[in-house]
Amino acid sequence: MADDKKISVLFVCLGNICRSPMAEAIFRHKVRHLGIEGRFRIDSAGTGDWHVGQPPHLGTRKILDEYGISHEGQRARQVASADFSDYDCIVAMDSQNEADLNRLGKNTGAKIIKLLDLLPEVALADVPDPYYTGNFQEVYELVDKGCDALLEYLGTNK
Repeated sequence: MADDKKISVLFVCLGNICRSPMAEAIFRHKVRHLGIEGRFRIDSAGTGDWHVGQPPHLGTRKILDEYGISHEGQRARQVASADFSDYDCIVAMDSQNEADLNRLGKNTGAKIIKLLDLLPEVALADVPDPYYTGNFQEVYELVDKGCDALLEYLGTNK
């Protein structure tokens, strides 16, 4: 992708309070650390509308705080039709989110990928939803590795 154009990345999960805001925060932290934050536009959204306007889940905020990663200003929002043309890469956290995004973005040509598809060495197909499992540490570790792989996938890890 051209260096003069910002690469826009949208992370998507179900309610936009656990996995996708965690991925947004981690990815934003990584590009800032690499000194390339000016090359990106990063956001997150959910396929559902249950939590619109809410901050990330307490478990997400706590794990991000433990690792010194900012989640300031994040608020849940629902995927909008404009997202399919506004984002270069839409990253789904699980197979159901991917299927929903493919259905919602049908015929848009949007680039939709699943985060763990970038980590073929990981036995899991989907990032587990800590809203149900409570395992925010496992999700953090998967998303952290996935964000490294996404940087490589986008050709911006250096």
